Amino acid sequence: MHPFRSHTCADLRKSDVGDTVRLSGWVHRVRDHGGVLFIDLRDHYGITQVLADSDSPVFAEVEKLRSEWCIRIDGKVLARDESLVNPKLPTGEIEVFIQDMEVLGAAEELPLMVFGDQEYPEETRLKYRYLDLRREAMQENMKLRSDVVASMRRRMWDQGFREYQTPIITASSPEGARDFLVPSRLHPGRFYALPQAPQQFKQLLMVSGFDKYFQIAPCFRDEDPRADRSPTDFYQLDMEMSFVTQQEVFDTIKPVLQGVFEEFADGKTVDSVWPQISYRDAALWYGTDKPDLRNPIKMQDVSEHFRGSGFAIFAKLLEQDGTEIRAIPAQGGGSRKFCDRMNAFAQKEGLPGMGYIFWRDGADGLEAAGPLAKNIGPERTEAIRQQLGLGVGDAAFFLGGKPKGFQRVAGLARDVIGAELGLTDENRFAFAWIVDFPIYEQDEETGDIDFEHNPFSMPQGGLEALDGDPLEVLGWQYDLACNGAEILSGAIRNHKPEIMFRAFEIAGYGEDEVRKRFGGLVNAFRYGAPPHGGCAAGIDRIVMLLAGEETIRDVVLFPMNQRAEDLMMDAPSEPTNEQLRELHLRVVTEDR
Repeated sequence: MHPFRSHTCADLRKSDVGDTVRLSGWVHRVRDHGGVLFIDLRDHYGITQVLADSDSPVFAEVEKLRSEWCIRIDGKVLARDESLVNPKLPTGEIEVFIQDMEVLGAAEELPLMVFGDQEYPEETRLKYRYLDLRREAMQENMKLRSDVVASMRRRMWDQGFREYQTPIITASSPEGARDFLVPSRLHPGRFYALPQAPQQFKQLLMVSGFDKYFQIAPCFRDEDPRADRSPTDFYQLDMEMSFVTQQEVFDTIKPVLQGVFEEFADGKTVDSVWPQISYRDAALWYGTDKPDLRNPIKMQDVSEHFRGSGFAIFAKLLEQDGTEIRAIPAQGGGSRKFCDRMNAFAQKEGLPGMGYIFWRDGADGLEAAGPLAKNIGPERTEAIRQQLGLGVGDAAFFLGGKPKGFQRVAGLARDVIGAELGLTDENRFAFAWIVDFPIYEQDEETGDIDFEHNPFSMPQGGLEALDGDPLEVLGWQYDLACNGAEILSGAIRNHKPEIMFRAFEIAGYGEDEVRKRFGGLVNAFRYGAPPHGGCAAGIDRIVMLLAGEETIRDVVLFPMNQRAEDLMMDAPSEPTNEQLRELHLRVVTEDR
Protein backbone atom coordinates (compact mmCIF):
# COMPACT_ATOMS: atom_id res chain seq x y z
CA MET A 1 0.00 0.00 0.00
CA HIS A 2 1.11 3.57 -0.67
CA PRO A 3 2.91 5.06 2.38
CA PHE A 4 0.33 7.85 2.74
CA ARG A 5 -2.94 7.03 1.03
CA SER A 6 -4.81 4.56 -1.09
CA HIS A 7 -7.64 7.02 -1.69
CA THR A 8 -8.32 10.74 -1.30
CA CYS A 9 -10.87 11.97 1.21
CA ALA A 10 -13.39 12.39 -1.62
CA ASP A 11 -13.08 8.94 -3.21
CA LEU A 12 -14.84 6.39 -1.03
CA ARG A 13 -18.39 5.24 -1.77
CA LYS A 14 -20.80 2.56 -0.63
CA SER A 15 -19.23 0.15 -3.13
CA ASP A 16 -16.01 0.31 -1.06
CA VAL A 17 -17.65 -1.05 2.12
CA GLY A 18 -15.53 -3.83 3.60
CA ASP A 19 -12.25 -2.61 2.04
CA THR A 20 -9.19 -1.68 4.06
CA VAL A 21 -8.00 1.77 3.04
CA ARG A 22 -5.37 4.37 3.91
CA LEU A 23 -6.20 8.09 4.09
CA SER A 24 -4.12 11.14 4.91
CA GLY A 25 -5.25 14.66 5.66
CA TRP A 26 -6.04 17.20 8.34
CA VAL A 27 -8.32 16.82 11.36
CA HIS A 28 -11.15 19.13 10.37
CA ARG A 29 -13.41 18.52 13.35
CA VAL A 30 -13.54 16.13 16.33
CA ARG A 31 -16.82 15.05 17.92
CA ASP A 32 -16.92 12.96 21.12
CA HIS A 33 -20.10 10.90 21.36
CA GLY A 34 -19.56 9.23 24.71
CA GLY A 35 -16.65 6.91 24.07
CA VAL A 36 -16.91 7.06 20.28
CA LEU A 37 -14.75 9.68 18.56
CA PHE A 38 -15.88 10.91 15.14
CA ILE A 39 -13.35 12.84 13.07
CA ASP A 40 -13.94 14.71 9.82
CA LEU A 41 -10.72 14.06 7.92
CA ARG A 42 -10.08 16.64 5.20
CA ASP A 43 -7.72 16.88 2.26
CA HIS A 44 -7.72 19.05 -0.87
CA TYR A 45 -10.40 16.89 -2.48
CA GLY A 46 -13.02 16.44 0.22
CA ILE A 47 -13.97 15.09 3.64
CA THR A 48 -14.37 11.56 4.96
CA GLN A 49 -15.77 10.73 8.39
CA VAL A 50 -13.51 8.38 10.35
CA LEU A 51 -14.15 7.03 13.83
CA ALA A 52 -12.58 5.15 16.72
CA ASP A 53 -13.98 3.56 19.85
CA SER A 54 -12.48 1.48 22.65
CA ASP A 55 -12.16 -1.50 20.27
CA SER A 56 -9.70 0.44 18.12
CA PRO A 57 -6.07 -0.42 18.97
CA VAL A 58 -5.13 3.28 18.62
CA PHE A 59 -8.07 4.78 20.54
CA ALA A 60 -5.78 6.37 23.15
CA GLU A 61 -3.77 8.05 20.41
CA VAL A 62 -6.90 9.25 18.60
CA GLU A 63 -8.07 10.92 21.84
CA LYS A 64 -5.02 13.22 21.67
CA LEU A 65 -5.90 14.63 18.25
CA ARG A 66 -6.79 18.29 17.87
CA SER A 67 -7.94 20.46 14.98
CA GLU A 68 -5.56 20.73 12.02
CA TRP A 69 -3.23 17.92 13.05
CA CYS A 70 -2.02 16.21 9.89
CA ILE A 71 -2.49 12.43 10.21
CA ARG A 72 -2.46 9.16 8.29
CA ILE A 73 -5.04 6.49 9.17
CA ASP A 74 -5.60 2.90 8.10
CA GLY A 75 -9.07 1.50 8.54
CA LYS A 76 -12.02 -0.47 7.34
CA VAL A 77 -14.80 1.11 5.28
CA LEU A 78 -18.22 0.78 6.95
CA ALA A 79 -21.69 1.66 5.71
CA ARG A 80 -23.42 4.36 7.70
CA ASP A 81 -26.77 3.64 9.21
CA GLU A 82 -29.42 4.90 6.78
CA SER A 83 -30.59 7.53 9.28
CA LEU A 84 -27.02 8.89 9.56
CA VAL A 85 -26.27 9.27 5.84
CA ASN A 86 -25.00 12.79 5.02
CA PRO A 87 -26.34 13.70 1.54
CA LYS A 88 -24.20 16.87 1.48
CA LEU A 89 -20.98 14.85 1.18
CA PRO A 90 -20.01 12.57 -1.73
CA THR A 91 -18.62 10.24 0.97
CA GLY A 92 -21.74 10.64 3.10
CA GLU A 93 -22.87 6.99 2.86
CA ILE A 94 -19.73 5.56 4.46
CA GLU A 95 -17.31 6.02 7.35
CA VAL A 96 -13.92 4.47 8.13
CA PHE A 97 -13.16 2.64 11.38
CA ILE A 98 -9.60 3.53 12.42
CA GLN A 99 -7.32 0.51 12.93
CA ASP A 100 -3.96 2.29 12.77
CA MET A 101 -2.85 5.92 12.87
CA GLU A 102 0.30 8.01 12.46
CA VAL A 103 0.67 11.69 13.29
CA LEU A 104 2.39 13.25 10.27
CA GLY A 105 2.41 16.79 11.67
CA ALA A 106 1.06 18.00 15.02
CA ALA A 107 -0.42 21.51 15.22
CA GLU A 108 0.05 24.06 17.96
CA GLU A 109 -2.84 26.20 19.23
CA LEU A 110 -4.39 27.79 16.15
CA PRO A 111 -4.41 31.57 15.60
CA LEU A 112 -7.48 31.08 13.40
CA MET A 113 -9.88 28.18 12.99
CA VAL A 114 -10.19 26.43 9.66
CA PHE A 115 -13.53 24.79 10.50
CA GLY A 116 -16.58 27.05 10.59
CA ASP A 117 -17.39 30.51 9.29
CA GLN A 118 -15.71 32.69 11.90
CA GLU A 119 -14.53 36.10 10.73
CA TYR A 120 -10.95 37.10 11.49
CA PRO A 121 -9.10 40.39 11.02
CA GLU A 122 -7.40 40.68 7.65
CA GLU A 123 -4.00 41.07 9.33
CA THR A 124 -4.46 37.70 11.05
CA ARG A 125 -5.59 36.04 7.84
CA LEU A 126 -2.60 37.35 5.90
CA LYS A 127 -0.02 36.57 8.57
CA TYR A 128 -1.25 32.97 8.76
CA ARG A 129 -2.25 32.71 5.12
CA TYR A 130 -1.34 29.00 4.92
CA LEU A 131 -4.06 28.34 7.51
CA ASP A 132 -6.52 30.75 5.89
CA LEU A 133 -6.00 28.95 2.57
CA ARG A 134 -7.08 25.66 4.15
CA ARG A 135 -10.61 27.03 4.59
CA GLU A 136 -13.17 25.66 2.16
CA ALA A 137 -14.10 29.01 0.61
CA MET A 138 -10.46 29.88 -0.06
CA GLN A 139 -9.73 26.43 -1.49
CA GLU A 140 -12.65 26.88 -3.87
CA ASN A 141 -11.53 30.39 -4.86
CA MET A 142 -8.02 29.26 -5.71
CA LYS A 143 -9.26 26.24 -7.67
CA LEU A 144 -11.58 28.60 -9.55
CA ARG A 145 -8.67 30.90 -10.35
CA SER A 146 -6.60 28.00 -11.69
CA ASP A 147 -9.51 26.73 -13.78
CA VAL A 148 -10.21 30.22 -15.19
CA VAL A 149 -6.58 30.63 -16.28
CA ALA A 150 -6.60 27.18 -17.91
CA SER A 151 -9.84 28.03 -19.72
CA MET A 152 -8.39 31.33 -20.96
CA ARG A 153 -5.35 29.56 -22.34
CA ARG A 154 -7.41 26.95 -24.18
CA ARG A 155 -9.68 29.57 -25.68
CA MET A 156 -6.79 31.75 -26.84
CA TRP A 157 -5.09 28.79 -28.54
CA ASP A 158 -8.44 27.97 -30.18
CA GLN A 159 -8.44 31.53 -31.60
CA GLY A 160 -5.10 30.93 -33.29
CA PHE A 161 -2.87 32.65 -30.71
CA ARG A 162 0.45 31.37 -29.37
CA GLU A 163 1.80 32.18 -25.91
CA TYR A 164 5.14 33.99 -25.67
CA GLN A 165 7.00 35.05 -22.53
CA THR A 166 8.36 38.59 -22.30
CA PRO A 167 11.13 39.79 -19.91
CA ILE A 168 10.57 40.39 -16.21
CA ILE A 169 13.71 42.50 -15.75
CA THR A 170 13.67 45.45 -18.14
CA ALA A 171 14.11 49.21 -18.43
CA SER A 172 12.07 51.73 -16.50
CA SER A 173 9.21 52.92 -18.68
CA PRO A 174 6.57 55.21 -17.13
CA GLU A 175 3.12 53.85 -18.04
CA GLY A 176 0.83 55.57 -15.55
CA ALA A 177 2.12 54.11 -12.28
CA ARG A 178 5.36 53.95 -10.30
CA ASP A 179 7.98 51.41 -11.25
CA PHE A 180 9.56 48.90 -8.93
CA LEU A 181 13.27 49.57 -9.47
CA VAL A 182 15.94 46.86 -9.30
CA PRO A 183 19.53 47.98 -8.66
CA SER A 184 22.19 46.55 -10.96
CA ARG A 185 25.23 44.94 -9.29
CA LEU A 186 27.25 44.88 -12.52
CA HIS A 187 26.42 48.49 -13.41
CA PRO A 188 26.70 50.56 -10.22
CA GLY A 189 24.28 53.44 -9.97
CA ARG A 190 22.00 52.08 -12.69
CA PHE A 191 18.66 50.35 -12.29
CA TYR A 192 16.41 47.89 -14.03
CA ALA A 193 12.65 47.91 -13.48
CA LEU A 194 9.98 45.28 -13.14
CA PRO A 195 7.52 45.71 -16.03
CA GLN A 196 4.28 47.52 -15.31
CA ALA A 197 2.94 45.52 -18.26
CA PRO A 198 4.43 43.74 -21.30
CA GLN A 199 3.18 46.68 -23.38
CA GLN A 200 6.30 47.62 -25.29
CA PHE A 201 7.51 44.05 -25.71
CA LYS A 202 4.23 42.83 -27.17
CA GLN A 203 4.24 45.72 -29.62
CA LEU A 204 7.80 44.81 -30.56
CA LEU A 205 6.60 41.25 -31.19
CA MET A 206 4.15 42.65 -33.75
CA VAL A 207 7.02 44.52 -35.43
CA SER A 208 8.89 41.18 -35.35
CA GLY A 209 6.12 39.60 -37.42
CA PHE A 210 4.47 37.26 -34.91
CA ASP A 211 0.92 38.47 -35.74
CA LYS A 212 -0.92 36.94 -32.74
CA TYR A 213 0.52 36.95 -29.22
CA PHE A 214 -0.91 36.22 -25.80
CA GLN A 215 0.50 35.66 -22.35
CA ILE A 216 -0.73 35.11 -18.80
CA ALA A 217 1.50 37.96 -17.71
CA PRO A 218 2.65 39.16 -14.29
CA CYS A 219 2.65 42.96 -13.98
CA PHE A 220 4.33 45.04 -11.29
CA ARG A 221 3.17 48.47 -10.19
CA ASP A 222 3.99 50.41 -7.05
CA GLU A 223 0.44 51.65 -6.48
CA ASP A 224 -1.77 52.68 -3.63
CA PRO A 225 -3.96 49.67 -2.73
CA ARG A 226 -7.70 49.37 -3.29
CA ALA A 227 -10.15 46.53 -2.78
CA ASP A 228 -9.99 45.68 -6.49
CA ARG A 229 -6.27 46.36 -6.98
CA SER A 230 -3.05 44.95 -5.57
CA PRO A 231 -0.39 47.42 -4.35
CA THR A 232 2.42 45.39 -5.90
CA ASP A 233 1.66 42.83 -8.61
CA PHE A 234 -1.19 41.28 -10.56
CA TYR A 235 -1.79 38.98 -13.51
CA GLN A 236 -3.47 39.74 -16.79
CA LEU A 237 -4.47 37.96 -19.98
CA ASP A 238 -2.33 40.00 -22.35
CA MET A 239 -2.86 39.88 -26.13
CA GLU A 240 -1.83 41.72 -29.28
CA MET A 241 -2.70 41.33 -32.98
CA SER A 242 -1.38 42.77 -36.24
CA PHE A 243 -3.42 44.19 -39.16
CA VAL A 244 -6.59 44.63 -37.12
CA THR A 245 -9.24 47.24 -36.45
CA GLN A 246 -10.79 48.03 -33.09
CA GLN A 247 -13.88 45.98 -33.91
CA GLU A 248 -11.76 42.96 -34.84
CA VAL A 249 -10.08 43.08 -31.43
CA PHE A 250 -13.55 43.12 -29.84
CA ASP A 251 -14.72 40.22 -31.98
CA THR A 252 -11.64 38.20 -31.04
CA ILE A 253 -11.58 38.65 -27.26
CA LYS A 254 -15.36 38.61 -26.68
CA PRO A 255 -15.88 34.84 -27.21
CA VAL A 256 -12.90 34.15 -24.95
CA LEU A 257 -14.19 36.19 -22.03
CA GLN A 258 -17.87 35.41 -22.57
CA GLY A 259 -16.99 31.72 -22.71
CA VAL A 260 -15.04 31.96 -19.46
CA PHE A 261 -17.91 33.74 -17.70
CA GLU A 262 -20.47 31.25 -19.01
CA GLU A 263 -18.28 28.34 -17.92
CA PHE A 264 -17.91 29.60 -14.36
CA ALA A 265 -21.03 31.75 -13.86
CA ASP A 266 -22.47 29.34 -11.27
CA GLY A 267 -26.08 29.89 -12.29
CA LYS A 268 -25.88 33.59 -13.12
CA THR A 269 -26.85 34.79 -16.57
CA VAL A 270 -24.16 36.19 -18.88
CA ASP A 271 -25.17 38.93 -21.29
CA SER A 272 -24.40 38.14 -24.92
CA VAL A 273 -24.94 41.71 -26.12
CA TRP A 274 -22.08 44.04 -25.15
CA PRO A 275 -23.06 47.62 -26.05
CA GLN A 276 -20.43 50.14 -27.14
CA ILE A 277 -20.76 53.36 -25.15
CA SER A 278 -18.63 56.44 -25.68
CA TYR A 279 -16.54 57.66 -22.77
CA ARG A 280 -18.49 60.93 -22.65
CA ASP A 281 -21.88 59.18 -22.68
CA ALA A 282 -20.74 56.79 -19.93
CA ALA A 283 -19.72 59.76 -17.79
CA LEU A 284 -23.08 61.47 -18.40
CA TRP A 285 -25.34 58.45 -17.98
CA TYR A 286 -23.51 56.55 -15.26
CA GLY A 287 -20.98 58.93 -13.67
CA THR A 288 -18.14 56.51 -14.39
CA ASP A 289 -16.25 54.88 -17.25
CA LYS A 290 -16.88 51.45 -15.72
CA PRO A 291 -20.68 51.38 -15.45
CA ASP A 292 -22.73 48.61 -13.87
CA LEU A 293 -25.38 47.89 -16.50
CA ARG A 294 -27.25 45.53 -14.19
CA ASN A 295 -28.66 48.78 -12.86
CA PRO A 296 -31.06 50.30 -15.47
CA ILE A 297 -30.78 53.89 -14.15
CA LYS A 298 -29.49 56.42 -16.68
CA MET A 299 -28.71 59.93 -15.53
CA GLN A 300 -29.74 62.82 -17.75
CA ASP A 301 -28.77 66.45 -18.27
CA VAL A 302 -31.69 68.61 -17.07
CA SER A 303 -29.90 71.96 -17.06
CA GLU A 304 -32.48 73.72 -19.25
CA HIS A 305 -35.22 73.17 -16.67
CA PHE A 306 -33.24 75.05 -14.00
CA ARG A 307 -31.80 77.87 -16.11
CA GLY A 308 -33.42 81.10 -14.90
CA SER A 309 -35.59 79.17 -12.44
CA GLY A 310 -36.64 80.05 -8.92
CA PHE A 311 -34.06 77.68 -7.47
CA ALA A 312 -31.28 80.24 -7.12
CA ILE A 313 -28.48 77.80 -6.28
CA PHE A 314 -28.79 75.93 -9.58
CA ALA A 315 -29.78 79.00 -11.61
CA LYS A 316 -26.65 80.94 -10.58
CA LEU A 317 -24.48 77.86 -11.00
CA LEU A 318 -25.57 77.54 -14.61
CA GLU A 319 -24.39 81.09 -15.33
CA GLN A 320 -20.81 79.78 -15.05
CA ASP A 321 -19.09 78.14 -18.02
CA GLY A 322 -18.82 74.37 -18.05
CA THR A 323 -21.54 73.70 -15.47
CA GLU A 324 -24.63 71.55 -15.72
CA ILE A 325 -27.36 69.92 -13.67
CA ARG A 326 -27.84 66.16 -13.83
CA ALA A 327 -30.79 64.12 -12.66
CA ILE A 328 -30.76 60.58 -11.31
CA PRO A 329 -34.20 59.02 -11.86
CA ALA A 330 -35.25 56.65 -9.08
CA GLN A 331 -38.26 54.47 -9.82
CA GLY A 332 -39.87 53.49 -6.54
CA GLY A 333 -37.87 56.01 -4.51
CA GLY A 334 -40.76 58.41 -3.96
CA SER A 335 -40.76 58.81 -0.18
CA ARG A 336 -39.39 61.67 1.89
CA LYS A 337 -37.56 59.19 4.13
CA PHE A 338 -35.64 57.69 1.21
CA CYS A 339 -34.94 61.12 -0.31
CA ASP A 340 -33.56 62.43 2.99
CA ARG A 341 -31.37 59.34 3.27
CA MET A 342 -29.87 59.93 -0.17
CA ASN A 343 -29.31 63.61 0.63
CA ALA A 344 -27.37 62.53 3.72
CA PHE A 345 -25.39 60.11 1.55
CA ALA A 346 -24.25 62.97 -0.70
CA GLN A 347 -23.20 65.02 2.33
CA LYS A 348 -21.22 62.07 3.67
CA GLU A 349 -19.39 61.93 0.33
CA GLY A 350 -18.34 65.56 0.64
CA LEU A 351 -21.03 67.43 -1.31
CA PRO A 352 -23.35 70.06 0.23
CA GLY A 353 -26.29 67.77 -0.47
CA MET A 354 -28.45 66.42 -3.25
CA GLY A 355 -31.69 68.07 -4.31
CA TYR A 356 -34.74 65.92 -4.97
CA ILE A 357 -38.31 65.83 -6.21
CA PHE A 358 -40.71 62.97 -5.59
CA TRP A 359 -44.18 62.35 -6.99
CA ARG A 360 -47.20 61.12 -5.06
CA ASP A 361 -50.98 60.99 -5.26
CA GLY A 362 -52.47 64.34 -4.33
CA ALA A 363 -55.97 65.72 -3.94
CA ASP A 364 -55.98 66.83 -7.57
CA GLY A 365 -54.05 63.87 -8.99
CA LEU A 366 -50.29 63.55 -9.46
CA GLU A 367 -48.43 65.84 -7.04
CA ALA A 368 -44.75 66.80 -7.00
CA ALA A 369 -43.19 67.24 -3.55
CA GLY A 370 -39.91 68.44 -2.12
CA PRO A 371 -38.12 71.80 -1.87
CA LEU A 372 -37.03 71.85 -5.52
CA ALA A 373 -40.58 71.39 -6.78
CA LYS A 374 -41.76 74.37 -4.78
CA ASN A 375 -38.94 76.57 -6.03
CA ILE A 376 -39.10 75.87 -9.76
CA GLY A 377 -42.88 75.59 -10.10
CA PRO A 378 -45.25 73.03 -11.59
CA GLU A 379 -44.46 73.55 -15.28
CA ARG A 380 -40.71 72.94 -14.94
CA THR A 381 -41.33 70.08 -12.52
CA GLU A 382 -43.70 68.41 -14.96
CA ALA A 383 -41.21 68.86 -17.81
CA ILE A 384 -38.55 67.12 -15.72
CA ARG A 385 -40.92 64.28 -14.88
CA GLN A 386 -41.77 63.72 -18.51
CA GLN A 387 -38.13 63.85 -19.64
CA LEU A 388 -37.19 61.22 -17.04
CA GLY A 389 -40.28 59.06 -17.63
CA LEU A 390 -41.35 59.00 -13.96
CA GLY A 391 -44.70 58.70 -12.21
CA VAL A 392 -46.41 58.22 -8.87
CA GLY A 393 -44.09 56.66 -6.29
CA ASP A 394 -40.93 57.74 -8.13
CA ALA A 395 -38.26 60.32 -7.35
CA ALA A 396 -35.41 62.21 -9.01
CA PHE A 397 -32.17 63.43 -7.43
CA PHE A 398 -30.15 66.37 -8.70
CA LEU A 399 -26.49 67.39 -8.59
CA GLY A 400 -24.92 70.42 -10.20
CA GLY A 401 -21.63 72.10 -10.98
CA LYS A 402 -18.70 71.19 -13.19
CA PRO A 403 -19.08 67.48 -13.93
CA LYS A 404 -15.62 66.53 -12.64
CA GLY A 405 -16.63 67.97 -9.27
CA PHE A 406 -19.73 65.86 -8.72
CA GLN A 407 -19.56 63.03 -11.24
CA ARG A 408 -17.97 60.47 -8.91
CA VAL A 409 -20.61 61.02 -6.21
CA ALA A 410 -23.38 60.91 -8.81
CA GLY A 411 -22.13 57.52 -9.99
CA LEU A 412 -21.96 56.21 -6.43
CA ALA A 413 -25.46 57.56 -5.71
CA ARG A 414 -26.77 55.78 -8.82
CA ASP A 415 -25.29 52.51 -7.52
CA VAL A 416 -26.79 52.98 -4.05
CA ILE A 417 -30.22 53.89 -5.44
CA GLY A 418 -30.23 50.89 -7.75
CA ALA A 419 -29.26 48.52 -4.94
CA GLU A 420 -31.61 49.90 -2.26
CA LEU A 421 -34.64 50.03 -4.56
CA GLY A 422 -34.00 46.50 -5.87
CA LEU A 423 -33.44 47.74 -9.43
CA THR A 424 -30.01 46.10 -9.84
CA ASP A 425 -30.13 42.52 -11.09
CA GLU A 426 -27.64 40.73 -8.83
CA ASN A 427 -27.96 37.46 -10.73
CA ARG A 428 -26.32 38.68 -13.93
CA PHE A 429 -23.02 39.56 -15.56
CA ALA A 430 -23.48 42.66 -17.76
CA PHE A 431 -20.75 44.00 -20.04
CA ALA A 432 -20.12 47.27 -21.86
CA TRP A 433 -17.36 48.42 -24.18
CA ILE A 434 -16.32 51.98 -23.34
CA VAL A 435 -14.91 53.61 -26.46
CA ASP A 436 -13.84 57.00 -27.88
CA PHE A 437 -11.62 58.04 -24.99
CA PRO A 438 -10.25 61.59 -25.22
CA ILE A 439 -6.47 61.55 -25.54
CA TYR A 440 -5.87 64.93 -23.89
CA GLU A 441 -7.10 66.97 -20.95
CA GLN A 442 -6.46 70.56 -19.86
CA ASP A 443 -5.31 71.64 -16.41
CA GLU A 444 -7.94 74.12 -15.20
CA GLU A 445 -5.40 76.21 -13.28
CA THR A 446 -2.45 76.34 -15.68
CA GLY A 447 -4.20 75.70 -18.99
CA ASP A 448 -1.54 73.11 -19.87
CA ILE A 449 -2.46 70.19 -22.11
CA ASP A 450 -1.47 66.69 -20.99
CA PHE A 451 -2.48 63.14 -21.73
CA GLU A 452 -5.76 62.12 -20.11
CA HIS A 453 -5.50 58.50 -21.21
CA ASN A 454 -3.08 56.12 -22.94
CA PRO A 455 -0.51 58.22 -24.88
CA PHE A 456 0.29 55.29 -27.20
CA SER A 457 -3.21 55.06 -28.69
CA MET A 458 -3.63 55.92 -32.36
CA PRO A 459 -5.63 59.16 -32.65
CA GLN A 460 -8.87 58.74 -34.55
CA GLY A 461 -8.16 60.56 -37.80
CA GLY A 462 -4.39 60.09 -37.57
CA LEU A 463 -2.01 63.00 -37.97
CA GLU A 464 -4.69 65.35 -39.31
CA ALA A 465 -6.70 65.02 -36.09
CA LEU A 466 -3.77 66.50 -34.17
CA ASP A 467 -3.95 69.78 -36.09
CA GLY A 468 -7.22 70.83 -34.45
CA ASP A 469 -8.38 71.35 -30.86
CA PRO A 470 -6.49 68.81 -28.72
CA LEU A 471 -9.46 68.45 -26.35
CA GLU A 472 -11.54 67.12 -29.24
CA VAL A 473 -9.04 64.41 -30.23
CA LEU A 474 -10.31 60.90 -29.54
CA GLY A 475 -8.18 57.77 -29.43
CA TRP A 476 -8.74 54.25 -30.66
CA GLN A 477 -8.79 53.20 -27.03
CA TYR A 478 -11.27 51.04 -25.16
CA ASP A 479 -12.12 49.47 -21.84
CA LEU A 480 -14.47 46.63 -20.98
CA ALA A 481 -16.63 47.04 -17.88
CA CYS A 482 -18.45 44.23 -16.10
CA ASN A 483 -20.78 44.81 -13.14
CA GLY A 484 -19.09 48.09 -12.27
CA ALA A 485 -15.49 46.88 -12.60
CA GLU A 486 -12.99 47.57 -15.35
CA ILE A 487 -11.82 44.12 -16.43
CA LEU A 488 -10.01 44.95 -19.68
CA SER A 489 -8.19 47.85 -21.29
CA GLY A 490 -6.67 48.16 -24.73
CA ALA A 491 -6.08 50.22 -27.84
CA ILE A 492 -5.15 50.31 -31.47
CA ARG A 493 -1.54 51.46 -31.16
CA ASN A 494 0.12 54.52 -32.59
CA HIS A 495 2.70 52.75 -34.78
CA LYS A 496 3.89 55.74 -36.85
CA PRO A 497 6.81 57.76 -35.41
CA GLU A 498 5.70 61.04 -36.97
CA ILE A 499 2.24 60.77 -35.36
CA MET A 500 3.75 59.69 -32.05
CA PHE A 501 6.18 62.64 -31.94
CA ARG A 502 3.37 65.07 -32.77
CA ALA A 503 1.05 63.53 -30.14
CA PHE A 504 3.69 63.90 -27.44
CA GLU A 505 4.65 67.38 -28.62
CA ILE A 506 1.08 68.61 -27.96
CA ALA A 507 1.43 67.36 -24.38
CA GLY A 508 4.75 69.15 -23.94
CA TYR A 509 7.20 66.31 -24.58
CA GLY A 510 9.91 66.94 -27.14
CA GLU A 511 11.19 64.38 -29.63
CA ASP A 512 14.43 63.91 -27.67
CA GLU A 513 12.51 63.03 -24.51
CA VAL A 514 10.30 60.56 -26.36
CA ARG A 515 13.36 58.87 -27.84
CA LYS A 516 15.00 58.76 -24.41
CA ARG A 517 11.97 57.22 -22.68
CA PHE A 518 10.75 54.92 -25.43
CA GLY A 519 13.75 54.56 -27.71
CA GLY A 520 13.40 50.83 -28.30
CA LEU A 521 9.83 51.18 -29.51
CA VAL A 522 10.42 54.32 -31.57
CA ASN A 523 13.46 52.82 -33.30
CA ALA A 524 11.55 49.64 -34.13
CA PHE A 525 8.76 51.65 -35.74
CA ARG A 526 11.29 52.98 -38.28
CA TYR A 527 11.56 49.53 -39.87
CA GLY A 528 8.15 48.66 -41.26
CA ALA A 529 5.83 48.47 -38.27
CA PRO A 530 2.40 46.94 -39.02
CA PRO A 531 -0.84 48.44 -37.73
CA HIS A 532 -1.58 46.57 -34.51
CA GLY A 533 -3.70 46.60 -31.41
CA GLY A 534 -4.69 44.51 -28.45
CA CYS A 535 -5.78 44.51 -24.86
CA ALA A 536 -5.17 43.08 -21.41
CA ALA A 537 -7.83 41.54 -19.17
CA GLY A 538 -7.30 41.56 -15.40
CA ILE A 539 -7.38 37.98 -14.15
CA ASP A 540 -7.63 38.96 -10.48
CA ARG A 541 -10.73 41.10 -11.06
CA ILE A 542 -12.38 38.54 -13.32
CA VAL A 543 -11.96 35.79 -10.71
CA MET A 544 -13.14 38.19 -8.00
CA LEU A 545 -16.39 38.76 -9.93
CA LEU A 546 -16.90 35.05 -10.63
CA ALA A 547 -16.24 34.13 -7.00
CA GLY A 548 -18.59 36.84 -5.73
CA GLU A 549 -15.87 38.36 -3.53
CA GLU A 550 -15.50 42.01 -2.55
CA THR A 551 -11.69 42.13 -2.60
CA ILE A 552 -9.04 40.60 -4.83
CA ARG A 553 -7.13 39.50 -1.73
CA ASP A 554 -9.65 36.67 -1.47
CA VAL A 555 -8.70 35.34 -4.92
CA VAL A 556 -4.91 35.80 -4.71
CA LEU A 557 -2.82 33.13 -3.02
CA PHE A 558 -0.40 35.30 -1.06
CA PRO A 559 -1.46 38.96 -1.23
CA MET A 560 0.01 42.00 0.47
CA ASN A 561 -1.93 44.02 3.03
CA GLN A 562 -3.17 47.58 2.52
CA ARG A 563 0.28 48.94 3.34
CA ALA A 564 1.99 46.74 0.71
CA GLU A 565 3.44 44.47 3.40
CA ASP A 566 3.75 40.69 3.33
CA LEU A 567 3.09 39.87 6.99
CA MET A 568 3.77 36.19 6.47
CA MET A 569 7.22 36.56 4.86
CA ASP A 570 8.05 39.86 6.62
CA ALA A 571 8.53 41.86 3.44
CA PRO A 572 9.74 44.42 2.64
CA SER A 573 12.78 43.68 4.79
CA GLU A 574 16.00 45.54 5.49
CA PRO A 575 18.96 44.51 3.33
CA THR A 576 22.20 43.45 4.92
CA ASN A 577 25.26 45.71 4.75
CA GLU A 578 26.92 43.15 2.52
CA GLN A 579 24.05 43.29 0.03
CA LEU A 580 24.15 47.08 -0.01
CA ARG A 581 27.92 47.11 -0.59
CA GLU A 582 27.59 44.70 -3.52
CA LEU A 583 25.00 46.97 -5.10
CA HIS A 584 26.92 50.17 -4.29
CA LEU A 585 23.92 51.50 -2.38
CA ARG A 586 23.46 53.34 0.89
CA VAL A 587 20.17 53.78 2.71
CA VAL A 588 19.50 57.34 3.83
CA THR A 589 16.94 57.42 6.63
CA GLU A 590 14.55 60.34 6.96
CA ASP A 591 14.63 62.43 10.12
CA ARG A 592 11.35 62.04 11.95
